[in-house]
Amino acid sequence: MRTTPTILHLDMDAFFASAEQASKPSLRGKAVVVGGLGPRGVVSTCSYEARVFGVHSAMPMAQARRLAPNAAYLVPRFGLYRQISEQVMGLLRELSPLVEPLSLDEAFVDLEAGETAWDERSALLAGRKLRDDIRAVTGLTGSVGLAACKMLAKIASEQAKPDGLVLIEPGTERALLAPMSVRTLPGVGPATGDHLRRGGITTVGEIAEAGEDELVRLLGKAHGLALYAMALARDERPVVAERDTKSVSVEDTYDVDIHDRVRVRMEVQRLADRCVQRLRGAHLSGRTIVLKVRRYDFSTLTRSETLRGPTDDPGVVREAAARLLEAVDTTGGVRLLGVGVTGLADYTQEDLFAQAQAQSQAQAQAAVAEGAEVVGPEPVEEVVEEPEPAAERQWRAGHDVRHVEFGHGWVQGSGLGRVTVRFETPDSLPGRVKTFRVDDPGLERAEPLPLVARVPPAVGEA
Repeated sequence: MRTTPTILHLDMDAFFASAEQASKPSLRGKAVVVGGLGPRGVVSTCSYEARVFGVHSAMPMAQARRLAPNAAYLVPRFGLYRQISEQVMGLLRELSPLVEPLSLDEAFVDLEAGETAWDERSALLAGRKLRDDIRAVTGLTGSVGLAACKMLAKIASEQAKPDGLVLIEPGTERALLAPMSVRTLPGVGPATGDHLRRGGITTVGEIAEAGEDELVRLLGKAHGLALYAMALARDERPVVAERDTKSVSVEDTYDVDIHDRVRVRMEVQRLADRCVQRLRGAHLSGRTIVLKVRRYDFSTLTRSETLRGPTDDPGVVREAAARLLEAVDTTGGVRLLGVGVTGLADYTQEDLFAQAQAQSQAQAQAAVAEGAEVVGPEPVEEVVEEPEPAAERQWRAGHDVRHVEFGHGWVQGSGLGRVTVRFETPDSLPGRVKTFRVDDPGLERAEPLPLVARVPPAVGEA
């Protein structure tokens, strides 16, 4: 087992909300909540200023608005977040070839594999340099944990939040873990935590004191042995370099169980749409649709349906997820829902049809060249449909816009045929606010600006 603290865990601080604050000077130091703004929206991320009011991730947006009515509520800009994430992951790969991304804002790094660190001093130097580089490249902050294993490195980064660095020194691990809640350990969710509590175990130290036999009796052999080893600060899981995506999925956990079957159906439809957005963002399609339901008693059911060919059609995914839901009893209440797609490919069923059509056309052309008679469908008269009237443009809170007179800005809100825009950029002072008609010809959507201004190279440094 490794004894040097050369496993690094990076967690970007309140990532989505911090990115919004960095790009919008008027929101810096203020409560910001990012997530779905509809009646059934859920908080994705909130700033530390919003957390003071009790707002947290996965909270229903309606509850967040009651707790922090004066916060800024914004729709996520995943394109911007992915760009920043790619910059951060690039900095991590400069440290080591072994980088294991967990999400857009979180990753493990094996510093020893990259010969970046080999003892406590070199690990601290690498961690400090990484934090400085992240701030210089993205303008954001990240918290870094350093330890001899993945579990402890993640705990260290949690202790480092926000904008800090913590190294767990060899020999201090068990004393550090002992008073912590059992929920601190990987694999201990609400159900396992309640099971241990009923057995009189609430802290990591009590797990270690209970012994292997008692843990196996309570949780079974595999889970019990793994949990006991982690309570003794043993975690043999290696850092695994990024591999090909095997599935794409989204899920939401609800603070209050959902009993209304109609709302459950609507949540599944919403999750299916989000899943397809991720699928298309990765330029993938999939054959198998998966529905995940965690019920009121923490029992988790998974249902799947395999299609005849891969798809990225939101209608197809929604219909399959709805069919799967019909086979699940949700009368007691639902606390988690998820929709995923597996059996991934880089083409869709429509691509296959296009290929078949191209092959048919090629065969027909070859037959004509040889003088053979080609039998095909009767010609169809082309029908030209009248264009539908343009729908009213939608302006989503937080998204970027540009006005021909006032320049770059972002949408503060819209309604009743009006849209309110604050004109400012990441490197400007807080900007002024203007209100326009939603169909103002001078206003258009815009791409996000970089958070850190790109300095042009000096003369002779091209």
